Amino acid sequence: MNRTELNACIAEQAALRYTPAGLPALDLILEHASEVEEAGQMRKVQLKLRALAIGSLAERLAKQAVGSVWTFKGFLATPRQGKSVVLHIQEFQQD
Repeated sequence: MNRTELNACIAEQAALRYTPAGLPALDLILEHASEVEEAGQMRKVQLKLRALAIGSLAERLAKQAVGSVWTFKGFLATPRQGKSVVLHIQEFQQD
């Protein structure tokens, strides 16, 4: 199962673009910071993650402010010509 849920803020947001099929698409950088337990110890976790929203979700997300915090749900994938992981956002809600 490839399902990811992440509490994060919108660190960067590109301009809304359109795919060759005419669908709206939005590229983002999300930032997350928290503490989690690992091997009985608390560990600080920080990350920046590329994210992508497609369709009406992209249009809704493009209206949100950089720096705002949301819970994002989606799946992870590697772009065709990339080496990094991208979160494909399927839903988001105010944290």
